[in-house]
Amino acid sequence: MNPPNFVFILADDLGYADLGCCCARSPCSPEIDRMAREGLRFTNGYANSSVCSPTRFALMTGRYQYRLRGGNDEPIATRSRGNPDLGLPPGEPTLPSVLRGAGYTTALVGKWHLGFPPHFGPLQSGYHEFFGVMAGGVDYFTHRDGPGVHDLCEGETQAHRTGYLTDLISERALEYIERRKGAKAPFLLSVHYTAPHWPWETRDDAAESARIGNSIVHTDGGSVETYLAMIRHMDEGIGRIIQALKGIGADENTMVVFTSDNGGERFSDTWPLVGKKMDLLEGGIRVPYVVRWPARVEPGGLTRQHAMTMDWTATLFEAASAKPPPGREPERLAKMRARYELWAKTVPPLAADARFAIPYGKADIAQPS
Repeated sequence: MNPPNFVFILADDLGYADLGCCCARSPCSPEIDRMAREGLRFTNGYANSSVCSPTRFALMTGRYQYRLRGGNDEPIATRSRGNPDLGLPPGEPTLPSVLRGAGYTTALVGKWHLGFPPHFGPLQSGYHEFFGVMAGGVDYFTHRDGPGVHDLCEGETQAHRTGYLTDLISERALEYIERRKGAKAPFLLSVHYTAPHWPWETRDDAAESARIGNSIVHTDGGSVETYLAMIRHMDEGIGRIIQALKGIGADENTMVVFTSDNGGERFSDTWPLVGKKMDLLEGGIRVPYVVRWPARVEPGGLTRQHAMTMDWTATLFEAASAKPPPGREPERLAKMRARYELWAKTVPPLAADARFAIPYGKADIAQPS
């Protein structure tokens, strides 16, 4: 089999139970739900952190984020523009740089949030192409960050486009896929949406964007309905991406991954988990995990396997037969695993007559509407 293509889709601040395939309160994600039916869903998938930047450091490097200075800030703030210390160092091996070295073409469409030019940027860390935003959060219509700086970029140059950001990201991803038709080299396409991160704006909320100006925190706006519509806009784009892969004949041997950078925020649903974004509780770090790869992954799968963001990096390297950076230390990992397995054998099994009891039943527990 030829090396697979990869489309890695990352949502921003999506709650564990926001999707239909994860028992959501509303059918806002039919395309992602279909992706789950056609592939494998993890019930115990975790983000490396409960906030944006640290998780992205882990995804890019395949290492715990705290090994790098930039990964210590939770998250990297817009006021750090120009700071030479807060970002992903260009010399650090990354997911795109390793795959690029293995013959892949690489592109990031969407959110970077790993440091600002001139010291940092996607093109300095392994991506051939970049279209998107450098900061953590921007307005969906003006494409400006909190302080009012225009943040939409083509490469490292400002790009002025008219349109709703989620749709601009989807359209650029589609355009990239169409350009891959007939190409011999496999590709990594990272599609990092800003949705459903605030400000709470749907395609129909240009007037709301004008009202709040640069106050993108948007504490006086939004609703559950708006939030669900934002997810649906992203979901529509994901459906189009999968159709585009079919259109160029790349569907069968493309691994498409969908997850979130951390748990949900203000209007998200994390039931029955406790906590949300910024919390080191289940609701802050447990996120949707879906993988679709028709050539290798059987449809309709469900797994309780525990996994975290940086596991995806190693998984993609293995699938691509790409040699990982020498700092993963596979021999040391094998020794640690062997020691754990020896210890596990010393733990006695549960007694056959062991019982558990709780003072209430399912009818007494709050159920999702």
